Amino acid sequence: MTHMIGPDILIVGGGVGGCAAALAATALGYRVVLSEPTDWIGGQLTAQGVPPDEHPWIERYGCTRRYGQFRQRVRNYYRRNYPLTQIAQRSYALNPGNAWVSGLSAEPRVYLAVLQDMLAAAISAGRLHILLRHAPISVALDTDHAHIRSVTLRHLDTHDTLTLTARYFLDASETGDLLPLSGTEYVSGSESQAQTGEPHAGRLARPDNVQSVTWCFAMAYDPDCHDDRYLIDKPANYEQWCQYVPPLTPAWPGPLFSLTYPNPITLQARTLPLFATQPGELDWFGYRRILSRAYYPPNSGPHEVTIVNWPQNDYWLDGDQQAGPRELSRCWFYWLQHEQGQPGLYLRPDLMGTPDGLAKAPYIRESRRIQAKFTVTENHIGTHARHTQPAEIFPDSVGIGYYRIDLHPSTRGDSYIDIESLPFQIPLGALLPIRMKNLLPACKNIGTTHITNGCYRLHPVEWTIGEAAGTLAAYCLRHQVLPHAVYEDRTHLADYQTLLVKQGVELQWPACSRSKFKISIA
Repeated sequence: MTHMIGPDILIVGGGVGGCAAALAATALGYRVVLSEPTDWIGGQLTAQGVPPDEHPWIERYGCTRRYGQFRQRVRNYYRRNYPLTQIAQRSYALNPGNAWVSGLSAEPRVYLAVLQDMLAAAISAGRLHILLRHAPISVALDTDHAHIRSVTLRHLDTHDTLTLTARYFLDASETGDLLPLSGTEYVSGSESQAQTGEPHAGRLARPDNVQSVTWCFAMAYDPDCHDDRYLIDKPANYEQWCQYVPPLTPAWPGPLFSLTYPNPITLQARTLPLFATQPGELDWFGYRRILSRAYYPPNSGPHEVTIVNWPQNDYWLDGDQQAGPRELSRCWFYWLQHEQGQPGLYLRPDLMGTPDGLAKAPYIRESRRIQAKFTVTENHIGTHARHTQPAEIFPDSVGIGYYRIDLHPSTRGDSYIDIESLPFQIPLGALLPIRMKNLLPACKNIGTTHITNGCYRLHPVEWTIGEAAGTLAAYCLRHQVLPHAVYEDRTHLADYQTLLVKQGVELQWPACSRSKFKISIA
């Protein structure tokens, strides 16, 4: 075991929230170590391969300044490096993949390049050190058992260990890894209606009832291929998955492997074609497309590529959460090639940074969540629960966000829960564990419920949570106060919120956005 000179802040998890927290804390002059279990920072955007799901006002407001800069840097990367048409070059809201579910659908390796560029100055200044392929294995506490003293990380390839002390520890891991290691009180799975009072909560609390994971992959299409050059071998469990009918409630409309699925909002059967045959038609390939020939001169564009993060490769079964979802995705790809008669479909390992074209890590939708000083429930932000009222106003707001309450099928047999929400705020109380003093959540592990996690888990919200946590740790270091004191003291709270605003974090929605707004995203 080796020891490293401790930073001011240790961030465990280099996903969207972790990167945002590092940007915020280093910009205020503090030394940060950021650890990440894969060899790519960026989490959902990169290693998990998921283009950002965002709200309809994202081009104008509703995100932090840095997140807006990230979005424009992605577009500028394409303008500088790709032979786009003049129309595409001039498009302010360029969507590189021309996807219909995301306004900024791009290649994971481009998101990675932009994030690395944004963090480069902090690295050069010695304020940021990134430890790739490192995961936490243990936590040491002070004698009061309310402060973390150090975290030990293990290199996943060499198995060498490294122990780091710090003043503040931010958990930006995909599953809330520091919570059980530190003895921090947390919640997992779904709460009961008796516990939360939420209209869409279940009758019983089920800690093991979590949303499905998805092992995404990059799939290209060669329209001129009519031979077997791209065909993969049949996966071992293909026949099992080919015949599988999801035993969910309400019922799935037939086999999982089909172009028909339940509309997440209505749960009625809905069929999409694999490829659109006319302008404006919704199709599976265009759903999360990341390379579109529409932006290139005729006959000069690359083969189009899409990210397959579809209902058909959501994995909610018990068992190996590594091998199971990977096998399902390979079986689904085989089905598309063979059962749909599409030999021109092929995988793009180069775009995913992996040998096989599957993402580096599974897309995790639901984490352990801290037991927080304040928990956001459906009654605070759900359209149905609020009736004609806007979302709850939080005086301790540390950011804003918006997305539907979107829950995918879960491990105990629930089908989609996809209901309207309202433009919401992120309260500081949801970032504070009830007991631990120097541990902060920095992604989707804040004080939400199983229900509200469905809208606080998306890319721009996770980014905002990360910035709020990184700024809070920096504020506490500067003023020698604890996060709970910021929450409880009006002067500190006002000063912290002023600092957030100066850093470009919006704390409230414009009046025009706070009324009831309907958006349907499949």
